[in-house]
Amino acid sequence: MHWSEHAIWWHVHPLSFTGAEREALPPTATPVPRLTRLTPWLDYLVDLGCNGLALGPVFASETHGYDTVDHFRVDSRLGKESDLLNLVEQARARGVRILLDGVFHHVGRGFPTLSALAAHNPDGSERVFEGHKHLIALNHASPQVTDHVTRVLIHWLDRGIAGWRLDAAYAVPLPFWRTVTARVREEHPNAWLTGEVIHGDYTGYVTEGGLDSVTQYELWKAIWSALNDHNFHELAWALTRHNALLDAYAPQTFVGNHDVTRLASRLDDTRHLEHALVVLLTTGGIPSIYAGDEQAFRGIKEDREGGDDEIRPPFPHHPTHLAPHGENYHRLHQRLIGLRRRNPWLARAHTRVTTLTNETLTYTATHANHHLTVALSLADHPTRAALPGPNWQLTAGNATLTKTNTEAELPPHGWLIATPRD
Repeated sequence: MHWSEHAIWWHVHPLSFTGAEREALPPTATPVPRLTRLTPWLDYLVDLGCNGLALGPVFASETHGYDTVDHFRVDSRLGKESDLLNLVEQARARGVRILLDGVFHHVGRGFPTLSALAAHNPDGSERVFEGHKHLIALNHASPQVTDHVTRVLIHWLDRGIAGWRLDAAYAVPLPFWRTVTARVREEHPNAWLTGEVIHGDYTGYVTEGGLDSVTQYELWKAIWSALNDHNFHELAWALTRHNALLDAYAPQTFVGNHDVTRLASRLDDTRHLEHALVVLLTTGGIPSIYAGDEQAFRGIKEDREGGDDEIRPPFPHHPTHLAPHGENYHRLHQRLIGLRRRNPWLARAHTRVTTLTNETLTYTATHANHHLTVALSLADHPTRAALPGPNWQLTAGNATLTKTNTEAELPPHGWLIATPRD
């Protein structure tokens, strides 16, 4: 099993997390070592149960980090290279790996060699990323671009990071990724390379593009949508499709990230925060927790200037300064992440639905000779859900098992995780 299948990531957007300025500092400004503010959060991450820190962009950029101007220089709003390397060392000392965010579909207009690397439209104008005029697309047919991206990936892997999240991977041709990933693996065969893929042929980015994983947006959408609509049929269908992906690779799973409305704001009934987390941590894949979601942070993403502000708030300097209202959900994360860590086989587990109505779902996660069963209810009244056989014991949840251990007795909006009897 590759180390990545033991990973549970805590995902941070460093510029916003540390309260950095909205725009780049002047070239003559002294770097501000804000990355050092992440050090006390490493212990928080470990206490949560995670063992990976997935960082958003840390490289020199013009504004939000996704308009990079230098892939080899740490953004001065966050500090210097030594600050990043110290964070890598501090993480390693705690058994935590670092994942960096690489933006290689486009760059900011201030990128120094833009004229040589940019892609152009038939009329000669520079191509941009999804209508954003300040994000200039790179020419992925150019050997110079291939060489540049390869050098960047290897440069930071040489300095101790464990892998890369490849931003907007869905907008980059698969042959480009295949060439780059093959070169990178010659130097770093154990690096984990995951791509941001919102739609399309997820598996193709692994089998044809050479990536290890991609973001599982289909499952993310099905989780919150099924809970809101009281329609477990949608989730059951998504889990069937998820099984097909698991035949090829372990998808990167999540219920929140830096680009979407916070789960606590997305759900119509916050009691279902528990259900969403249960699904995330009992199904196959490599899960990530977006910083603050474990505290039930709220925030709505809006399609406007500054529309990410609510979902990317600054965090206090130390975890002890967090407000206490999210503590119960935080403890649930600890319990369920602990369950996940004790059962690493779940990274490759397939799910088989055994009970399905609009408001009741039971499924069994299975890999090799390992099994775990989940029962969920969205009903306003107590209900029962059949379990696959009698040999189960309650492991987590607010439900109970019948005396025969063949059914779960679920309270209103209840849930249960059961494992085989010893």
